[in-house]
Amino acid sequence: MKTIKGPALFLAQFAGDEAPFNSWDSITKWAADCGYLGVQVPSWDGRLIDLAKAAESKDYCDTFKGVAAENGVEVTELSTHLQGQLVAVHPAYDTAFDGFAAPEVRGNPKARQEWAVDQVKKALTASRNMGITAHASFSGALAWPFIYPWPQRPAGLIETAFDELARRWKPILDHADDCGVNVCYEIHPGEDLHDGVTFEMFLERVKNHPRAMMLYDPSHYVLQCLDYLDNIDIYKDRIGMFHVKDAEFNPTGKQGVYSGYQPWVDRAGRFRSLGDGQCDFGAIFSKMAANDFDGWAVVEWECCLKHPEDGAREGAQFVKEHIIRVTEKAFDDFADGGTDEAGNRKMLGI
Repeated sequence: MKTIKGPALFLAQFAGDEAPFNSWDSITKWAADCGYLGVQVPSWDGRLIDLAKAAESKDYCDTFKGVAAENGVEVTELSTHLQGQLVAVHPAYDTAFDGFAAPEVRGNPKARQEWAVDQVKKALTASRNMGITAHASFSGALAWPFIYPWPQRPAGLIETAFDELARRWKPILDHADDCGVNVCYEIHPGEDLHDGVTFEMFLERVKNHPRAMMLYDPSHYVLQCLDYLDNIDIYKDRIGMFHVKDAEFNPTGKQGVYSGYQPWVDRAGRFRSLGDGQCDFGAIFSKMAANDFDGWAVVEWECCLKHPEDGAREGAQFVKEHIIRVTEKAFDDFADGGTDEAGNRKMLGI
């Protein structure tokens, strides 16, 4: 068994134009002051990182990591959630997702997709330059508009979508392999990889690529009414990253999973700050320890009620209290009779 590292914090929800959230130096000092030992970095945010330089220069990466270390935190992973989303976009979402891209490729889906692939590859190269072996991303989605089978889906529609999704990601996964970095897809509604079945559909099409891994986040499973504990045991060999995020699902006679287009605060399913939702993190951390997960426990703060800075500080302490320092000996070693093979055979009467 292995002890999970942490706590770490995903910085995407905190980066901003006001101090201390507007520079790499100040935000890492703030994260350490909150009680974090590591930070996960949104690679698209130029206030924190120059991705092109990180991909080109190990010296830049050493300096980048050095600033973090001097301020008391480690760089745990880089993230390309926004760029990964743009690897595969159904035309229905072209306008909504265009803002994720660089200005020069907006309005041009082909150029935007090529830019996104290049971005993810750069982030994987940067990860190698930083000595990081796991990378967070989204898969993007071509089939999501057809998630509910009405009108009836034409035969082969979903299969074609997943064939294309795999075709787009295979070269990226091969580049990840060259870099020695796992691509950990956050299993997330809105992505074609949104549950275990869809992850397996993708995995089959990329020939069980060794770099295709999961980012486990129980909050997304709570909102799907999926067994988030069983999921850990099923995919223990493919879980390469862990977002610690809470959620609650409170259906009523008026709304359930789809929640009738309501805003987050009024939905049956809502993300909550750690400890305010329904996730059984005692069981989650126990399973992670038992299954030898040795990555980071990364807090992703998303809550429709609580202030983010309160959520961040509470989250660091919450994770500290849940990380299990695994034992190196059995609890009943004191009663060891000291038998050997001959003794064992004698006890069995053979």
